[in-house]
Amino acid sequence: MQLEIRPDPAEVGRARRWARSRLAGSGIGADEPLAETLILLVSELVTNAVVHTGCPAVLRLSLPDGCEAATVRLEVADTSARPPIPRHAEGDETNGRGLELVDGLADRWGWNAEGAGKRIWCEVDRCAPGASTGAAYPGYEDFAYEAV
Repeated sequence: MQLEIRPDPAEVGRARRWARSRLAGSGIGADEPLAETLILLVSELVTNAVVHTGCPAVLRLSLPDGCEAATVRLEVADTSARPPIPRHAEGDETNGRGLELVDGLADRWGWNAEGAGKRIWCEVDRCAPGASTGAAYPGYEDFAYEAV
């Protein structure tokens, strides 16, 4: 499934709403951490396309068909040949963290030249239902864990 994106910052919100509706239709609940991660990735990839290329783009969302433990793939294709360049934002900077977020949240990401433009993609592996970090430690099933 895909959504055409105009080179307008308002399109980022539209892309998030579109992705949320597609995820809900696939059985991925809006409150699942996977859905929240995917929406943030959509936001970052579409923002990069809109802000850094000034060209129309296409957002593609590939969801697994009936497979509980599978991979969700996001792609944004645009007509700019300029490669994505990750940068490190300093302190209070409000821009420059997009690809760092993608790198930190996605299980895999990359980009490919495509015709006169490029395609930036990322993949997130969906955990099997019922899997939890607490299950590995008997007696700790009801505890939440946070990586520090």
